[in-house]
Amino acid sequence: MSSVQSQQEQLSQSDPSPSPNSCSSFELIDMDAGSLYEPVSPHWFYCKIIDSKETWIPFNSEDSQQLEEAYSSGKDCNGRIVPTDGGRYDVHLGERMRYAVYWDELASEVRRCTWFYKGDKDNKYVPYSESFSQVLEETYMLAVTLDEWKKKLESPNREIIILHNPKLMVHYQPVAGSDEWGSTPTEQGRPRTVKRGVENISVDIHCGEPLQIDHLVFVVHGIGPACDLRFRSIVQCVNDFRSVSLNLLQTHFKKAQENQQIGRVEFLPVNWHSPLHSTGVDIDLQRITLPSINRLRHFTNDTILDVFFYNSPTYCQTIVDTVASEMNRIYTLFLQRNPDFKGGVSIAGHSLGSLILFDILTNQKDSLGDIDSEKDSLSIVMDQGDTPSLEEDLKKLHLSEFFDIFKKEKVDKEALALCTDRDLQEMGIPLGPRKKILNYFSTRKNSMGINRPMPQSASGPNIAKESEFCSRSNTRNDDYLDVGIGQVSVKYPRLIYKPEIFFAFGSPIGMFLTVRGLKRIDPNYRFPTCKGFFNIYHPFDPVAYRIEPMVVPGVEFEPMLIPHHKGRKRMHLELREGLTRMSMDLKNNLLGSLRMAWKSFTRAPYPALQASETAEETEAEPESTSEKPSDVNTEETSVAVKEEVLPINVGMLNGGQRIDYVLQEKPIESFNEYLFALQSHLCYWESEDTVLLVLKEIYQTQGIFLDQPLQ
Repeated sequence: MSSVQSQQEQLSQSDPSPSPNSCSSFELIDMDAGSLYEPVSPHWFYCKIIDSKETWIPFNSEDSQQLEEAYSSGKDCNGRIVPTDGGRYDVHLGERMRYAVYWDELASEVRRCTWFYKGDKDNKYVPYSESFSQVLEETYMLAVTLDEWKKKLESPNREIIILHNPKLMVHYQPVAGSDEWGSTPTEQGRPRTVKRGVENISVDIHCGEPLQIDHLVFVVHGIGPACDLRFRSIVQCVNDFRSVSLNLLQTHFKKAQENQQIGRVEFLPVNWHSPLHSTGVDIDLQRITLPSINRLRHFTNDTILDVFFYNSPTYCQTIVDTVASEMNRIYTLFLQRNPDFKGGVSIAGHSLGSLILFDILTNQKDSLGDIDSEKDSLSIVMDQGDTPSLEEDLKKLHLSEFFDIFKKEKVDKEALALCTDRDLQEMGIPLGPRKKILNYFSTRKNSMGINRPMPQSASGPNIAKESEFCSRSNTRNDDYLDVGIGQVSVKYPRLIYKPEIFFAFGSPIGMFLTVRGLKRIDPNYRFPTCKGFFNIYHPFDPVAYRIEPMVVPGVEFEPMLIPHHKGRKRMHLELREGLTRMSMDLKNNLLGSLRMAWKSFTRAPYPALQASETAEETEAEPESTSEKPSDVNTEETSVAVKEEVLPINVGMLNGGQRIDYVLQEKPIESFNEYLFALQSHLCYWESEDTVLLVLKEIYQTQGIFLDQPLQ
């Protein structure tokens, strides 16, 4: 009460209303009037810097309640830590600060809020400080109790707040250069609305997240520090991805939630860009960067050069070490904070991040497996279906006359690749052909290794090993693992867990494998430690490439169309297919009628004596013409049935299931695919269709399915 007295004593000259601060005033209080006052309900907020502006964001209802209970417990708040946001942030109650748990982020201020005023630009409400909110609440309590309004208070920033009545309370900011003797509140700019209690302001307060975590997904970003068109970080984009998943769980897994079968899926970001660019490489690049078009060059150095860094042995090692160590660190910390977690782990990568994860997964070793690195290397071969023989290789080198010598010495391709110059000299091969042969096979060995068939499993000839063909490491370079797919020679770290599914968003994996000189993925190959692989992309994404044609190069087929999260296809796609089907029907009918008309025109005239025969033939013609359309229809239906019935074998990379999944473009995107190309590469974070596919595949491994299957 002393603070209220001091504030009102300062304003006694400017406020002629009688002061309620005397004892006699308290004696005249009607006891029934005190029942009109109800204490304000506080809500906790935290401050974020968005676009260089402070924005106050409310905690969800459950977190705010936990913070209020800890605050009101009567215990010392110093050293008190309250986990919030699903355990991803910790609030140090005594410091009133909020800290990120799993990643580096600037700490944000936390405030227990009861009174708010409207901001000047974005019309969002800003909370007063806790101390001044208490002054406002005490003044409001006196005004309600005594039924005496038009109370004026001055904030620590010399701002004037006037309480006219419970429904009208205003806030005036001081104007620069105003006279402290003659200024009045009405002369100090436009008044701003003051509100008491969070229930009286327009702000979205979400419910809390389910406590149970069913699955953990690590998300690795692509090139550059920004992950979308709004230049947001991977943390912000993954927050959107997580929010979409929580909404879809309520709409598409409602029965499982009501039966308490599921909780939620936790998505955690993995950042490798900051550690890479903290190695000092930016300083080195700055010294050689031209001063012209400064912004464009800075964007290139900070973003596009990440692709070249990954193809450099030095920085590729930094990137893979950072990604693997970060995932291992976060996984260990997550288990410490969630000791009851029994779920699985999956990984997801966007753009270049998917290629990083692909290379890490191909170089993992199964814990049950073999010491020999060959059994864990990627089973990708150079056009294995049409591997040239030794005779064909010699013919290509114009050295066919030496084939009989190698045949006599029983030297095949693998043996020839192991031969030295001395061995070839002893076989009588001249110097020129020796150099050609050695150069040819050394080049093939360095690019793809020596491919040899693996022995079949002891269980029978029909059960293939994990890989049919493997790459053999160069025996002279034992300090690193050569997986034989053109990867940079680095040591790939081992993950401390086995991912269940690998999701790739807008992935260039297929392009990089092709550029590395690879043409085909062995259908029997699968990741050593990961069972599933989904290549998800937008049809207009300029960075995305398919994977299935590398497994089945001789067959052309469409990718799997991802259903719309509301069911069926988008309307414009159905309309397009309907029009295409209609045009094909019209085309077939038109061609059939033209064919019949042409036959009638080109038919030779019959003699009069054969009138009876022509009559018989004209009677038979309708039968034949009626049969022809039926033949066409039967052919079309048979083709359609074949397209639907014939299964497509895309190998074991995804456990025998399809690998490539394409999103449905929006109607506005179909007007100009070039205009939306860049946006298509960055659309996955807020795509309900993408998130729903991820949730569906994750929960299918636990035997939980959608409430209604999507068509």
